Amino acid sequence: MSLSLFDIKDKNALITGATHGLGMAMAKGLGLAGATIIVNGNSSQEKIDHAITTYTDLGIKAKGYKFDVTNEREVQDAISKIESEIGPIHILINNAGIIKRIPLENMEVDDFKEVLDVDLVSPFIVSKHVVKGMIKRKSGKIINICSMMSELGRNTVGAYAAAKGGLKMLTQNMATEWAKHNIQVNGIGPGYFATEQTAPIRIDGHPFNDFIVNRTPAAKWGNPNDLAGSAIFLASKASDFVNGHILYVDGGILATIGKPTNEK
Repeated sequence: MSLSLFDIKDKNALITGATHGLGMAMAKGLGLAGATIIVNGNSSQEKIDHAITTYTDLGIKAKGYKFDVTNEREVQDAISKIESEIGPIHILINNAGIIKRIPLENMEVDDFKEVLDVDLVSPFIVSKHVVKGMIKRKSGKIINICSMMSELGRNTVGAYAAAKGGLKMLTQNMATEWAKHNIQVNGIGPGYFATEQTAPIRIDGHPFNDFIVNRTPAAKWGNPNDLAGSAIFLASKASDFVNGHILYVDGGILATIGKPTNEK
């Protein structure tokens, strides 16, 4: 019975921004656990097709849809098409996001707004149109990908921190409004992970690499596969009474202060 709590076979999971990185890692985890993966991307159809090949080579059922998560009309049309072609969306992971590392005093207003549109407004738009079907079925799981910047600030990421802080509160308010429909809305807050994007700085002696390793109680970067279990938990019956929670998967960074791995 305990294993059945984590069963997501035959569930349809839409993951935005699942063509690479942490989105792909979570999608792989759900797909290998039996869910059908619905891949969203917007940069190019070629990138979506490449991602679908990656999933299907692993034996994962997957289909891709290109649409801009910040455009409500495109989102609405895509959700209708997905539900018509695949079926109900049982699981939604709002993962699409961007970051612009610019000091606030030098940041253009348009750049600030773009980060908020992708990282905060788009989870609202996509959830708004997915949740209507969930409400009708009296069942659903929504997972918003937050960040440690939902709790902390850092130099040059003010727009990102504002968006992710807002996403934390949006997650809690979604849970407040939709829990009565048997819909669980939670978040995952990743720490620093070893991805293709971070490869250039994950080198011994690089100041940021040394900072992350020394600052993390686990004394290492996270493996993207470490997110799979968290995603499966929040997407399954095992989390049916978990609502409005942000699960930080960060190796312990938010649990401490200072550089614990340097302590004697």
